Amino acid sequence: MKIKTGKYLAVLPILALLVSCAQMSTIEAQNADTQKVAQNAKTYSDHENLSNRYDNMVKEIRVKVEEKKKLLEQYTTHSYLYGRKGQELQSHTLANLRNYERAAEEASNRAAFHREIAAELAKQEYAKPAETPSQRGNPENKVKLNLDPRI
Repeated sequence: MKIKTGKYLAVLPILALLVSCAQMSTIEAQNADTQKVAQNAKTYSDHENLSNRYDNMVKEIRVKVEEKKKLLEQYTTHSYLYGRKGQELQSHTLANLRNYERAAEEASNRAAFHREIAAELAKQEYAKPAETPSQRGNPENKVKLNLDPRI
């Protein structure tokens, strides 16, 4: 009994370490990185870059969807080649397709969201006065803008 318990206690930390060090897929890693950037986005260019990043992610996901569709077609047309695993492979590929399509839709929605924010920020920047109220009477600003009547 003590030997079995000792083996389990030795294996458990090793499994925990392996699970914690498991590599994420590229889409999950990109998504995690993009979410960090999205939390810190404040300017027009930040949101525009984020929308472009999400658009690129959608393109990559759609390429993977096409690959999975071709694979699924092969599984269905040539199911005799895969034997008993054929149905398993088909259902697994269908599940992957649904996940990729859901991820593409979500990334597309996020891209549109950040495009809207960028457009709002661009409007605000366009409507914002060039001088703040404290700088209005300052002659240095007029010289920089070539608005000084003495020149």
